[in-house]
Amino acid sequence: MEIPYTYKPRPDTGLYNAKVGIWLFLASEIMLFGALFSAYILLRVSAPVGFWPDVALAWPRGLLNIPIGTFNTAVLITSSVTVVLAWAALKMNNFARFRVYMVITVLCAFAFLGIKSFEYNDKFSHYVIRLQDGKALTGHIEVDGKHPRFWNFSDQWSVAKLAEQKVAKIKVEVDPERDINGHPKKGASHGHEVREIAVSDIVSLGSYTPATHPFFAVYFLITALHGLHVLGGALVLGYFAFPGAKMWKSNPEQFINRIEVGGLFWHFVDLVWIFLFPVVYLL
Repeated sequence: MEIPYTYKPRPDTGLYNAKVGIWLFLASEIMLFGALFSAYILLRVSAPVGFWPDVALAWPRGLLNIPIGTFNTAVLITSSVTVVLAWAALKMNNFARFRVYMVITVLCAFAFLGIKSFEYNDKFSHYVIRLQDGKALTGHIEVDGKHPRFWNFSDQWSVAKLAEQKVAKIKVEVDPERDINGHPKKGASHGHEVREIAVSDIVSLGSYTPATHPFFAVYFLITALHGLHVLGGALVLGYFAFPGAKMWKSNPEQFINRIEVGGLFWHFVDLVWIFLFPVVYLL
């Protein structure tokens, strides 16, 4: 028994089953990301005025790499164009061109994830250090000649761990002082000044992780969830380009529909980032 409207559209709606399914799924995804964006906005507008980390719960500004985020946005937009070109190539009965465009789409996806991992590494190796005199410093730290790496959680340092391993001093590449908008203060050095700090002068030490500030908690949650969507979409599109492409010979119309449905999901992934980039990086 054949399931009706598997690849042929219903005459009354013009939709086939998979397209209805993907729209329902995307509606649930909109509610998910909508809730996360709402939480981000509410946390931000309720944060005290001031410059973090001088004011502990003030909203951090100027901590994300805008040029890298902009480049990653361009990468995703490019992939959104190539996935449409892949679908159009099938409509023109050109399977070879379809595969080329689909491979480019998948490569763009993994390029996006690679760049994002570079950003994560910078955050997990970036620390806020609160001193006994009430001052707070931010920057990359060096302990026993080594810099922490985000892919090795044993590299993460705390005051207790420094004391346990009898580390007396650490080196800090101190970030330039910034104003409330995240811009370097007038007269502040734009370079990193290396300072040596005694562990006995440190009250607390923590990297830019979710436990450090609500900003990092929401940032990592939203970007990591989006990254999982990118990875999942890339794996599905890659499957269509190679093992799943066998359907092109047996049922080309259904295969084209599958590419269209995959493309709709991919456009949603791109659209989430287009909202995420200005809200988290620019505002």
